[in-house]
Amino acid sequence: MKPERSFARRIDLTSLQLFVAVCESGSIGRAAQQEFIAPSAISKRLSDLEAAVGTPLLYRHSRGVTLTPAGESLLHHARNLLFGLERMHGELSEYAGGVRGHVRVHANISAIVQFLPEDLGAFARTHGQIKIDLHERLSPEVLQAVQEGAADLGLCQAPAAGVDAALQSRPYRSDELVLVVPQGHALQARAAIKFDEVLDCDIVGLHAGSSISLAMRAAAAQAGRPLRQRIQVTGLDAMCRMIDNGLGVGLLPGRAFALMQGLGRLAAVPLDEPWARRELVLVARDFAALPMTARLLAEHLAPLPAALAAAE
Repeated sequence: MKPERSFARRIDLTSLQLFVAVCESGSIGRAAQQEFIAPSAISKRLSDLEAAVGTPLLYRHSRGVTLTPAGESLLHHARNLLFGLERMHGELSEYAGGVRGHVRVHANISAIVQFLPEDLGAFARTHGQIKIDLHERLSPEVLQAVQEGAADLGLCQAPAAGVDAALQSRPYRSDELVLVVPQGHALQARAAIKFDEVLDCDIVGLHAGSSISLAMRAAAAQAGRPLRQRIQVTGLDAMCRMIDNGLGVGLLPGRAFALMQGLGRLAAVPLDEPWARRELVLVARDFAALPMTARLLAEHLAPLPAALAAAE
């Protein structure tokens, strides 16, 4: 018998649940009251758990219990395991209620604001029994989530160095960055603008790890000038409101700006830089190996030409 299988069979979920309850309450007695079980029964389960892992998990004293280093490690893993079981139960309950598939999607804010509402809405109208779990993440986090299996599909900006060889990608959409300024700003009348001219202004930017922020920092470094990014926000709507109130200027995807024009008295100026045009990609570990529901969504978002689809 493999050692890891033997270990899994020695651990039972009830003991893990009670172990977490004892850790969170700090006392076997308090945990017993919360779980409606005798303290002696909890003590027995904790002793069996320590025997199964082969090391003490708790320091027992008159005021309650504290964790040993091994106990701290087990608490971390036990919480993750129990949380995963809760998610599994939730998903299986949805299948019992009529859901016929579940697709996990991570996407960056540009894809979510500009394109996904319409794309996912159209998919949902055709495949009403497939549930889509959508999470907003930065582009590097999207790639990591797909690579680690936390997401079936990812939508993000195509990295400058290309998508990691462990992942597959398909073209999704493209967008172009524009400079957003308050109406009446000195730069509003420009037909287009170079980014080094923007460096004279205070800038309202997105999270430091966002693809737009990374591109601005790289361009400023190439120009040998500082980036006067005074304010960082987490959403494009917040950025527009900050700009509207005279706190700086900012870069947004042009379509996102068009969708948000009601958020202030703002104007957009085209950005005359090669990096202003960006490609968004759909990524997966292996499109052909995806569950059928995820493959349906992938084909809806980024359909392959017939010849390539046949090759897959």
